[in-house]
Amino acid sequence: MTQEIHGTVADGFEAVREQFAAFVAGERPDYEGQLSAYVHGRRVVDLWAGEGVEPDSLYGVFSSTKGAAHLVAALLVQEGTLELDRKVTYYWPEFGAEGKGQLTLRDLLAHRAGVIGLDAGFSAQELTDDRAVAERLADQKPFWRPGTAFGYHALVIGALSGEIVRRATGRSLQEVYEERIRAPYGLDFHLGLPEALEPRYRSVQPMAPTAEQQALLDAAPTGPHTLAAIAFNLQVPDPGDLAGYANSRAVRAKGPASAGGVAAARGLAGMYAAAISEVAGRPPLLKPDTIAEVGQIQSIGYDLVARAHKSYGLGFQATADMWHPFLGAGAFGHSGAGGSQAFADPRSGLAYGYTRRRMAFPGGAAPENERFVRAVHRAALAV
Repeated sequence: MTQEIHGTVADGFEAVREQFAAFVAGERPDYEGQLSAYVHGRRVVDLWAGEGVEPDSLYGVFSSTKGAAHLVAALLVQEGTLELDRKVTYYWPEFGAEGKGQLTLRDLLAHRAGVIGLDAGFSAQELTDDRAVAERLADQKPFWRPGTAFGYHALVIGALSGEIVRRATGRSLQEVYEERIRAPYGLDFHLGLPEALEPRYRSVQPMAPTAEQQALLDAAPTGPHTLAAIAFNLQVPDPGDLAGYANSRAVRAKGPASAGGVAAARGLAGMYAAAISEVAGRPPLLKPDTIAEVGQIQSIGYDLVARAHKSYGLGFQATADMWHPFLGAGAFGHSGAGGSQAFADPRSGLAYGYTRRRMAFPGGAAPENERFVRAVHRAALAV
């Protein structure tokens, strides 16, 4: 039985609906997902599919959370509260322990700090609390000389950024995000989900790989003391899984800024639309110079954690280099382990958001994003 596609697209974006429908038709019967896009601040795609799914259903978006966290950092840089080329110790003196004293804020945001985790790992409770993570990392010896290489700080970059925000403003990153970004725009993208909104949350379903896909996963390099294991906290006796992390009420309640966000696709796309475009009469959150700064690649090449080519801006992924090379230079955003993706392409005015309930193989931005983004981008350039 073919699933029904709900929602609307603006004139000129019919091909996006066709791509979404074609993908859903070939998926498992239990597929759930949402797709949203804005062009120059106007919502042009608003689609969803799946039994029980609504346009305001909320999903764990894992590392897409990092986009919200670092939009906060970008705002504070824009206002002069934070300075990219100041040493982290200017804001957070304790961070200078174990040879980290020369690291700048720019280096930290570009995943060059080298403190991807702890030798002994974090407890599950610690990973719900950004302040607890930051306190432990201040004393951690880096896993490479800070500033000389980069690697994905998967579960901790938001805690590191957040501690600097807290030291500079006296407010948590989550509080600044709520007051400056989420609430003013009514975004369904939460770093700390109120109990009253829990009924709208759709629990993450674990990946369901085929036998061939499972063989690829099993063949991947593993080991409890590798950089990847440390970055994803896999060296502890019972590390749990990512689906369980997102499905923890403690995680959703506190909204850890690395991977604890909860969103609808409308919220993901709406946040990036607000960042670069006038939305509902409000000016863009970011000025042109700031948009250019956050979209500029800061780290590119071999990622020591991912063991692959990656590229990062100031806390954001360089979306055109990492995922969609047809996008404009300076596109910035972040994907999430469950398959979510969100970004802004300032040159076309496009803001994009996608969520899905079941974790996609092999993790990161789900493969279907390629066809959706291409269709949306093509339509955006034509209107």
